Amino acid sequence: MNLLSITAAMVSLAALFAYLNDRILKLPTTIGVMLLSLLFSLALLLLDAIGFGLADRAVAIVRRIDFNETLMEWMLSFLLFAGALHVNLEELWRHKWTIGGFATLGVLLSTLLVATFSYIVLDAIGFEVSFIYCLLFGALISPTDPIAVLGILKRVGAPRDVEVNISGESLFNDGVGVVVFMVILGVIASGQEPDPGHIATLFAEEAFGGIVLGLVLGFLAYRLIRRVDNYQVEVLLTLALVMGGYTLAMAIHVSGPIVVVVAGLLIGNRGRMLAMSERSREHLDTFWELVDEILNVVLFVLIGLELLVIQLSGAYLLASLLIIPVVLLARWVSVGTLVNLLRPLHDLGRCAVPILTWGGLRGGISVALALSIPAGPERDLLLTITYCVVLFSIVVQGLSVGRLVQALNRPERE
Repeated sequence: MNLLSITAAMVSLAALFAYLNDRILKLPTTIGVMLLSLLFSLALLLLDAIGFGLADRAVAIVRRIDFNETLMEWMLSFLLFAGALHVNLEELWRHKWTIGGFATLGVLLSTLLVATFSYIVLDAIGFEVSFIYCLLFGALISPTDPIAVLGILKRVGAPRDVEVNISGESLFNDGVGVVVFMVILGVIASGQEPDPGHIATLFAEEAFGGIVLGLVLGFLAYRLIRRVDNYQVEVLLTLALVMGGYTLAMAIHVSGPIVVVVAGLLIGNRGRMLAMSERSREHLDTFWELVDEILNVVLFVLIGLELLVIQLSGAYLLASLLIIPVVLLARWVSVGTLVNLLRPLHDLGRCAVPILTWGGLRGGISVALALSIPAGPERDLLLTITYCVVLFSIVVQGLSVGRLVQALNRPERE
């Protein structure tokens, strides 16, 4: 199958699963689609086991899809821009200390905690994984992806401060997490002892360079949009901003995700309010909402289909089951530490830590980063663990966070 045929098959599956979820399961779209994709993968494996031989063909197709490249170099820029477009910059600024803390110090602290706990657990059950690879796992699993949970939080009446922090954190911690991951991966590839000064310099170049480039490109796009009143041209300019900005960021080695987020915040607030007519805003919002929904559905179908190429041995599954609480513990400690430290600047309330912990879902970025680890025994183990953590996060945490919010809010209402 060529690229067009594979794309057509993925979109067709996404449409079918979205329809079945809407008619039968009635779950949040991304969660329902991923569950149906998992069931589809399991059905193929079952049919293969009884002699139909369908799984081998499906595996061959899935292996032709470079999940890491598809998400990190194509889909991620659109998803981040669409998410940033509707974030209120004033609310974000009011929570700047907590969001900034979660997206930077929180990621770094979580990376270190996950690495330490994972190293101890994996060593205890007989896996010889060096600490640097545990750090790599910590970096890829620490960024959160609230796509599936934000709609649930809104429906059940989660505290607005917590909702803003979850969405704001996820916009920026993707970029930070990817930078940390790439720095650690570079240390592994070079085989040299890590130089803290060099690492700090690379991190600053990627992160702060991304902020500066995002501001420059976002302001340039804003000025161009302000000079026209044609929604087709304005939508096209935002497309050029996303695709061109992300490509330029990759070429000059700054953080593409941060560039897109900063540009999206600028266009979504200043651009939408000051440079567009009401008609243009409606068309822009509709276009990017559709892009966001379609790409998310396709992404979660791909996550489900990745089951076909994951090694699910008993030892790997045992390691995964033990690491899931490790990741949750690291999230709870890092979030709780920062919430308490930053309380004098911004008090998020008593419900913040449990909701931020359980609502901090992991998503496709973690799987994509795991797939980019160089071939070797560490890669197979970490990929399986990452996949299982992501599945647990999306299905179990995603479907139960609403009940958690209601339970925490009940005493206040009574």
